[in-house]
Amino acid sequence: MRHYFNVRGGAGDLTKPDVNTRIQDNLYLAVNSEWLSKAEIPADRTSTGINLILDMKIEDRMMKDFADFASGKKQVPDVKNLQKAINLYKLAIDFDKRNNDGAKPIQKDLKKLASLNNFADLNKQAASLVKEGFDFPIDVFVSEDMKDTSHYSLYLNGPGTFLPDTTAYQTPDAEKLLKTLSAQSVNLFEMAGVDHGQAQKWTDDAVAFDKKLAKVVKSAEEWADFAGMYNPTSLKNFEAKFDQFDIEGFLDQLFEKLPENVVMAETRYFDKINEVLNSDNFDEIKGWMLVKFINSAAIYLSQDFRRAAFPFRQAVYGVAEMPSQEKHAYRLANTAFDEVDGIYYGQTYFGADAKADVISMIKNMLKVYEERIQNNTWLSEDTKKQAIVKLKALKLKVGYPDQQQAIFDRLQVDSSKSLYENEAKIAQEKVKYNFEKLGKPVDSSIWAMPGNLNNACYDPQNNDLTFPAGILQAPFYDAKQSRGANYGGIGATIGHEVSHAFDNNGAQFDEKGNLKNWWTKADYAEFNKRTNAVAAIFDGLQYGPAKLNGKQVVSENIADLSGLSCAIAANKLDGGDMQDLFKTYAKSWMQKQRPEAITAEVQSDVHAPQPTRVNIPSQCQDAFYEAFDVKETDGMWLDPKDRITIW
Repeated sequence: MRHYFNVRGGAGDLTKPDVNTRIQDNLYLAVNSEWLSKAEIPADRTSTGINLILDMKIEDRMMKDFADFASGKKQVPDVKNLQKAINLYKLAIDFDKRNNDGAKPIQKDLKKLASLNNFADLNKQAASLVKEGFDFPIDVFVSEDMKDTSHYSLYLNGPGTFLPDTTAYQTPDAEKLLKTLSAQSVNLFEMAGVDHGQAQKWTDDAVAFDKKLAKVVKSAEEWADFAGMYNPTSLKNFEAKFDQFDIEGFLDQLFEKLPENVVMAETRYFDKINEVLNSDNFDEIKGWMLVKFINSAAIYLSQDFRRAAFPFRQAVYGVAEMPSQEKHAYRLANTAFDEVDGIYYGQTYFGADAKADVISMIKNMLKVYEERIQNNTWLSEDTKKQAIVKLKALKLKVGYPDQQQAIFDRLQVDSSKSLYENEAKIAQEKVKYNFEKLGKPVDSSIWAMPGNLNNACYDPQNNDLTFPAGILQAPFYDAKQSRGANYGGIGATIGHEVSHAFDNNGAQFDEKGNLKNWWTKADYAEFNKRTNAVAAIFDGLQYGPAKLNGKQVVSENIADLSGLSCAIAANKLDGGDMQDLFKTYAKSWMQKQRPEAITAEVQSDVHAPQPTRVNIPSQCQDAFYEAFDVKETDGMWLDPKDRITIW
């Protein structure tokens, strides 16, 4: 008999199936090894697993419907703005026209960027370039003010880098990946009619500038601190940070009326802005904007351009093949009209009975959560009261929204123009719509996710829960499966999202979504102690070629731990089978990934890889030991003193 004693994450390698594994030694492998040993990752995907299976099921349904609508085989239903999505799909699937057009659709915009002569030119044109949807070294957006969510604030932060995260630039593969991007970019420029020497210079300059950005923009770990992006300052003080770039003229051209205060999402970046945005760096900035442009525009052009823009993605994520033309066309239409498509999906494939049942489960989970807060042994009565106020104020969004956002009425698709021209206009209208929010009241009815998405979320600034129709299917939810299985699937997911209201980020916001301390000093110190324990138990955990950063993924892991605890409590009240719960929980995270995709995910994602989200949360539940008679000598054993409970 093996004697494991206190194994963090269970015994065994989660990337290597072992059909002989016992649940007592490794819950994830015991439940999923048979599937893992046979699963094939689709050539155009980075992974496969239960979530991908559901994603593909949704996508296959929608692709077939879109193809039938486009061909006239089926009549387009009376869903507002859906015909626009179908018209965009028709443009995207018309590869005869796209191939015939070649690089013609982008020539005007390519020339616009190429004709920037100096930093004075950049100063003059920066605002119009941002309005037209070009990437720029300053990202500007309007969102709810974190301390008063009844109004919008103006946020500013730095741009994204070429590699998935700033930490990727410190890895041995960094130069190899950047060389792949460089070769791809030079090729794309040449296909667009640029001579080799010019293409090479733009690309070399772009990479040089990107490396400078990587030293000052936030890492994924830093972005994981959601409240850390709230750094308000007066507009006057913000503008005073800039030496050479005309920030005052830039913002004046973007907005009719500027607020007295703005929010810096990245303080370090703007403290270093003059080292980045200056006349000496002009050639590098221009090259970076051009490389961003040519790589993003290529997917809207011919099949040859699509193919030429694929090697970098292939290198970063290990994907073997591009998506088919049909998938590509549907995805473009779905990206542009996501909420519209989600409403169609919800109305067509999600029933009222299922919605009512899921809402009842959510309400059961909220009751359990309230009882757990009431019975909490480490919170003071004052903090408990405030936590329950926040819990009772949670807004539920289940299935799909009743109304669309106004933006979709404003989007237009002109079938006489190219796919690229239409996509550019759509992007510009979305930028304009976002900027117009400044000064207007906040609309809290907006959904954070479309109905055809297999996902769920909690929005701390809205204090709402969103469960799209896409996730409300087996194994997460099925009226025909056992109550225990439903609690292990959608129940744990509901608990997870509710727990985000009280994770290290959500706990900093009140019932109205405002950034506000509602904790006693002693309670928050104990909360941070437990939060640090969650970070520590995951930190350095090996998964395939990568090790987890516990701080980067801590908020999601807090939600996993707490969500599973609440699902277990609700399942007990409903008399559900506990073994069913844990088996379904393990199945709901089954995944097989390419090694490159694991590395990219661990570098950039605030979620831990799915297989790592099974065993540690289960090891922290006393009910797991009772359900499967786990002993000290088993791989899943964790000493009671090391088991973490937060909510």
